[in-house]
Amino acid sequence: MQSFDEILNGNFWIKRLYENGLLREVKEQIGTELEIAHASYIEVKRERSQALLFTNVRNAQGKQMPPVLSNIFGSSSALNLILGREPDEIAAEIESLLKPKRPQNFSEKIDFLAHLISLRKIFVKRLSGRGECQHVAHLGADVDLGELPVLKTWEGDGGEFITMGQVYTKDLNSQTQNLGMYRLQIYGRDRLGMHWQIHKDGAGFFDEYRKAGRKMPVSVAIGGDPLYIWCGQAPLPKGFFELLLYGFIRRSPARLVKSLTNEIYVPEGADYVIEGFVDPAISEPEGPFGDHTGYYTPVEPFPVMEVSAITHKRAPVFHATVVGKPPLEDKFMGYATERIFLPLFRTSAPDLIDYKMPENGVFHNLILAKIAVRYPAAAKQIMHAFWGVGQMSFVKHAVFVPQDAPSLDEYEALTKYVLNRIGAHSLVFSEGVCDQLDHASPNSCFGGKLGIDATVDLSSPPPQILSDEELLAKFQSEEPAILALKQHFCDTKNPLVLINIDKKEFVERSWRRLLKFSENFKILIFTDARNDASNLYMSVWRIVNSIDALRDVFVTQDDRICIDATSKHEWEGYTRRWPQETLCSREVVVSLIERGIVQDEPELFKKFEIF
Repeated sequence: MQSFDEILNGNFWIKRLYENGLLREVKEQIGTELEIAHASYIEVKRERSQALLFTNVRNAQGKQMPPVLSNIFGSSSALNLILGREPDEIAAEIESLLKPKRPQNFSEKIDFLAHLISLRKIFVKRLSGRGECQHVAHLGADVDLGELPVLKTWEGDGGEFITMGQVYTKDLNSQTQNLGMYRLQIYGRDRLGMHWQIHKDGAGFFDEYRKAGRKMPVSVAIGGDPLYIWCGQAPLPKGFFELLLYGFIRRSPARLVKSLTNEIYVPEGADYVIEGFVDPAISEPEGPFGDHTGYYTPVEPFPVMEVSAITHKRAPVFHATVVGKPPLEDKFMGYATERIFLPLFRTSAPDLIDYKMPENGVFHNLILAKIAVRYPAAAKQIMHAFWGVGQMSFVKHAVFVPQDAPSLDEYEALTKYVLNRIGAHSLVFSEGVCDQLDHASPNSCFGGKLGIDATVDLSSPPPQILSDEELLAKFQSEEPAILALKQHFCDTKNPLVLINIDKKEFVERSWRRLLKFSENFKILIFTDARNDASNLYMSVWRIVNSIDALRDVFVTQDDRICIDATSKHEWEGYTRRWPQETLCSREVVVSLIERGIVQDEPELFKKFEIF
C-alpha cells in the first residue's frame, strides 16, 4: 500500500491540490461498494468541499486495492488550479482568435505574431516508445479488471462502473481521434460495457466499423492530468480532437503514446490505460445506473469492449467521479464549459450576451440566456438557433431575458424579474431531440421543448394572495388528492404555487377544477408527495427533469398556467418505466459518520435529499 507521502511525491496534481488545501486524505478503511461513492457524494455538496484521496481501500471481497481519488473538480478553486487561470480568461483568448483586431503598431504586430506562433503548441505530440502509463503491462490472459478499485455508486446500480474514463476512439478511414467521457460497466475479467449515447462521436465511429464489419479499437485512460478529463466532456464540433483544446489551454501539447495492442494513442502520463476492441456484432444489457440526472437510467443493450491489455504507472491512483442529484463536481466542470464556449456559441447567435446552465437544471434541462433585443421576436430567433446548434439542441427549457435584466447568477432577482413579465403568450412550445438519458419525454431522444420569452412584458395583474393555509383549504374542497402546498414569490405578478398531490387521475383534470379559484393563483406546479415544496433548489431539479412541455404544460387565455411535474404512469399513456431517484443508503452513511469519514450534517442531508 502506497503511503500518502509517496503518492504526493509521485503525482504532480494530487500534490498541488494538497498544497493548496484542496485535498483531504481519508486514512480509514473504506470499501469500493457504496462507501467511497457516498462519502464523495456528500463531501462535494459541502460549502468548502475538497477532493478526497482514499488510501486504505478494500473491494467487496475485502481485498486491499490501490488508492482512489474523487472530487478532483470539487470546487471553483480546484477548477481554476487545473485550468491554470479563470475560465473567462480562456474565453477571452478564444474570442480574440475569432475576432482578431488589426495591430496598430509594430509592438502589437510582434505580440500578435508571437501569439500565432504559440498556437503550434495545440497540436498533440506523439512519442515513440512506452510512456509512464505503460511501466506495468498486463496482456492477454493476465488481464483482470477486478484488480482495479472500480466503484459501485448506488444500491440500484447494475454493478461496478468506471465513471471517469477517458475513452479514446478513432474513425475507420483516417487517423482522426476522439476523446469522450462515458460510463463503463464491468462485465467480467476482460469485458467492459461502452455506454456511448447515439449523439456521441464515439457512437458515430462505431457505426462506421459496424457497417464495415470490423472490430473497433478503443483505449480508456484513467487519471493523469485532470485537464484531459475536462476536455473529454467539452462540446467541440464534430471531427475536432478534444486534446487540441488541451494544448490551447495548457499552452503545451498533449503528449501521447501508442497503445500496446491497438493503434489508439493515449496520454503518456495517465495512471491506467485499458486497451481493447469492440465487436459490432456483440452487445449486452447495460445498467441500470444512477446517472447525472439524479435518476436511474434503464437497462438497454450497448456495445462491449473485449479488453486486450491493462497498463499502468508503477504507483497508480484510480480516479473516479460520482453522479446523481446536484450539486456535484460536474457543477464546476459545467461552469468551465459554459464560460469557455460562450464565444463559440455567439458565432451562431450574435445577439447572445451571456448564458447560464444552473446545475440543478442538470445543464441540458434548463438554460438562462441574456440577449440584445434588436427586433420583435428576437428571443424566438435565438431560441431556435440554440435548439439547432450542437449539444445545445438537447436543451429542454430555455428562459430569455433582455440586457437590462439582473445578472444571470442572481437567481432570486432574476426569477422575480421573469415572473413580473411573463404571461401565457410568453411561452413558446417546440419539439426536437432530447438527451438519451431524459426520462420524461414520451419517446427516447425526442420530445417537447419550452422557451420562455421574458424580453417583452406580457404580464397581467397579480392574483389576490391568500395564506398557504387558506389556499390549501380552498383547493382541497375541490380536489381532496392535494396533500400540501407552498407559495413562492408572492410579491410578483406570477407567484408560484407548488402542490403535492396523491395523483389518481390526469393532473390537467384536477387543475381544471381549481380554475374556479383562479383569482387566487397564476401558476400551479404539481409534484409528487415526495417533493419538499419549500425546497426550491431540489424542486427546480425535480420539475425540469420530470416534464415534457408538450404534454405537461397547460395554459388559459387569462394567463393561468399549470405544470404537471408528477411521475407518469402507463394509465396516462406513458409507455416507458418511470425511474427511481438516486438516494444514499442510510446504513452506509451512518457507518461513515461513526468512523469519522463523513460529518453528521442533518441540514445539509435534508437540503440536498441525501436519503
